Amino acid sequence: MERFFNTAGPCNPANHYMLPWEHRLPGVRDLMDQQLYFVVHAPRQVGKTTSFRHLARALTAEGKYAALLASCETGQTARSDIKAGVMGIVRSIEANARQDLPDELRPPPADLDQIEGESRLAVYLEQWTRACPRPLVLFLDEIDALLDESLLSVLRQLRAGYFNRPEGFPHSMALIGLRDVRDYKMKVRPEQESAGTASPFNVKVRSIRLRDFNAEEVDELYRQHTAETGQKWTDEAVARAFELSQGQPWLVNALAYQICSTDLRDRTQVIGVEHIEQAKETLIERRDTHLDSLVARLNEPRVRRVIEPILTGDVSFDPTFNDDFSFVHDLGLVAQREGAMVIANPIYAEIIPRILSFHVQMGIYLQPQWFVAEDGTLDMMKLIGKFLEFWQENGEVLLKGMPYQEAAPHLVFMAYLQRVVNHGGRIAREFAVGTKRADLVVDFGGRKDVIELKLASASRALQRGLEQVAAYSKRLGRDGGYLIIFDPASDTPWEERGAVEAVVYEGVTVTVVRA
Repeated sequence: MERFFNTAGPCNPANHYMLPWEHRLPGVRDLMDQQLYFVVHAPRQVGKTTSFRHLARALTAEGKYAALLASCETGQTARSDIKAGVMGIVRSIEANARQDLPDELRPPPADLDQIEGESRLAVYLEQWTRACPRPLVLFLDEIDALLDESLLSVLRQLRAGYFNRPEGFPHSMALIGLRDVRDYKMKVRPEQESAGTASPFNVKVRSIRLRDFNAEEVDELYRQHTAETGQKWTDEAVARAFELSQGQPWLVNALAYQICSTDLRDRTQVIGVEHIEQAKETLIERRDTHLDSLVARLNEPRVRRVIEPILTGDVSFDPTFNDDFSFVHDLGLVAQREGAMVIANPIYAEIIPRILSFHVQMGIYLQPQWFVAEDGTLDMMKLIGKFLEFWQENGEVLLKGMPYQEAAPHLVFMAYLQRVVNHGGRIAREFAVGTKRADLVVDFGGRKDVIELKLASASRALQRGLEQVAAYSKRLGRDGGYLIIFDPASDTPWEERGAVEAVVYEGVTVTVVRA
């Protein structure tokens, strides 16, 4: 059987193309050799479980350590029931030890029924450590699945046992989860007792974020398929896959799986950029579990406070923004590049506005062919004219019903545009906090058109918009572009909005629309 690109669960090298774990976890062996405790965090489905499962097995096989990965997820339902939460972890350790460790390295039978939940895990790990003939290395996965008192109790027990290592407690330990340990305290109800320090696990020496793949690693992963099947990728296709995914491991694998296992099973066919683009569209339209779980969070207040100013290019003055950004960054939805806070990758940047405006898009009746010129390109002025009619008739009602109030005009326009471009073209979107801009590039019929969206409340909206449209249009070799300035707070009656004028700026004709 051919190996394939995995998109569900941990990777197995016998079945899946995969990269060595060492690529993205440099220095981890040194931490273990130094008897240290550390934290590893990353968004879901980037390879945390896969990496540490293979690391644990490698360490045990080398003969120096007894190493094991166990999940805390079974303790999630316990919430404030410390006894149940701790026993969930113990049972997970026992089950994984039976699978991955030889008899002499497994934890000895333990009678824990008479031990209080507040010390049960510590006693269990002490007994195992003292009985094990090798230094014990333990990786606790999904640690932040624990909630309330269960989480706090586990962290306290691990912190207390730390000082008895390596003879009376694991030699080294990693807590693996979605967020950094500094944020675990947020999972405990604020009215209850804290751990008494800034972090409830202050014995950790480092917090490591498992990074996404870089361009070279995406190339290495994809070339494994070529080596085994003979099917080739163009360099441009591999580069486009990285550009669209920014190396997010699930997206990298999902694009490749869609192509190699569904769209292009003929191994004599070379995989090109067009296949990457089609796979991207399929993923966005299908909204697999990974994408669905992310977009399900968009209406959470903390997520909205970060995503909304990114969509509008505005500056957030919310005092919670830094903490909110850290949270949304840990979810994998956003990133910081070249000093700007942006949507994490172009695929997320496309799916987020689509989801936020989906109900609007479905309520728009139009025939895309209305806007296609004789040469196959879009008649942009006709499209904008029809949008203005739609905006005059429906804008006021739509704005009131949108959860993202500040970004609502942008989302409504993108929904309208998407209904047209779905049939034969694509939209590239660029958003970033503080840029005072939202860039759209419409690629239809072999021509690219620049559309800049702005809010009238932004300072120097017209001047900055002209500068940005002119610069972007020149980059694409175009002598014209479009600037739409929304003013939802204007006193102008809705039926009178829609002034259009052409402004020549630095040799570029910019069509300025006030909506």
